[in-house]
Amino acid sequence: MPSVSDTDQRISIVCTTFPQYDWIRNILGGESDAFRLTLLLDTGVDSHSYQPSARDIALISSADIFIYTGGESDQWVEDILKEPFNPDIQAVSLLAALGDAAREEEMIEGMQERWHYGEEEEEYDEHVWLSLRNAAFYVRFLSGIISGLDGAHAALYTENANNYIALLNDLDLQYEQAVSAAKSDILLFGDRFPFRYLTEDYGLRYYAAFPGCSAETEAGFDTVTFLSGKLDELHLKTILVIEHSDTRIAETIRQNTASRNQNILELNSIQSVTKTDLESGFTYLGAMRDNLEILKQALDQEEQEASAH
Repeated sequence: MPSVSDTDQRISIVCTTFPQYDWIRNILGGESDAFRLTLLLDTGVDSHSYQPSARDIALISSADIFIYTGGESDQWVEDILKEPFNPDIQAVSLLAALGDAAREEEMIEGMQERWHYGEEEEEYDEHVWLSLRNAAFYVRFLSGIISGLDGAHAALYTENANNYIALLNDLDLQYEQAVSAAKSDILLFGDRFPFRYLTEDYGLRYYAAFPGCSAETEAGFDTVTFLSGKLDELHLKTILVIEHSDTRIAETIRQNTASRNQNILELNSIQSVTKTDLESGFTYLGAMRDNLEILKQALDQEEQEASAH
C-alpha cells in the first residue's frame, strides 16, 4: 500500500524535472485529484546545479513514487535514498529505465576540452526527454507504475497514456518529415549541446562548443575558430543556443565568420521551467513543437537575415 500522511490521503508522486511531471499529468488526466503531484525544479534553476532544500528532502521522504533523471547531476539523490526514511518508496531513475538505449556524452571535434581530475569516468547524457521516442517509452513505463498504485483506475491511465503516446508519435513523424525535406543535416551550437538523443533519432550531425552537461562557460580560441570555420565551410546560416543563454559565445563565433550574418536561434532543452511557465500553460509537447519550428529554420540553408542578437 502507498504511504500516506495523517493529513493527506492522496498518493504522492515527486518529480525532479518538468518533462516527467508533465507526462504524469497527462497519464493521470481526470483522476489527478487522487494524487499529489509535485515538481521540485520549478524556479528555473538549471538541473545541473540544483541542490535540494530541507523542504524538498521532506517531500521526497514522504513520496510513494520519486522520479529523477539519474546521472552525474543527480548524485545528491543517491545520498538521500541511502537514508531508511521510507522503505516503500518507488524510486525511478529515467536513465536506468532506458537501459542500453542510454547514450554516453561524446566529445566531438571542435568542442572545448573539459577539465577533470584523475581518471575520467564515462558520463551519460542526462537529457533523455529530448527524444520523443524516449518520451513515448517513459509514458508507457510510468503509466504501468501508476496503475499498480491505483488499480481501480488502471484502464483509464492506460487509455490516457495511449492517447498521449499517439500525440508523441505524430510529432515524431513531423520531425522525420521535416528532416527528410531539409536542405542540410548539420546543426551548429555556440553553446552546450543537450540534444544528442534528438539528433540520433533523425540522423542529424552536429558541432558544438561544449557537451550537454558541461559546466564550462568560456570557449577558447581554438573552439571559436573551429566553429566559425565550420559555418563558413558548410555555408550554415544559423547558430543555435539553448534557453537562457546570454549568446556571448554564439556572437563571438558569428563575428569570426566571413559573412557575420548568421541567425542566432534558441532550442529549448526543457530543463529550466518556472512556476510562471506552468501558470502560462507551458507543456512538454508545446516546447517540442516549438523546437521543431526552430529546427526547420536551422536546417534550411537559404539566405536569411541576421538575427537581432
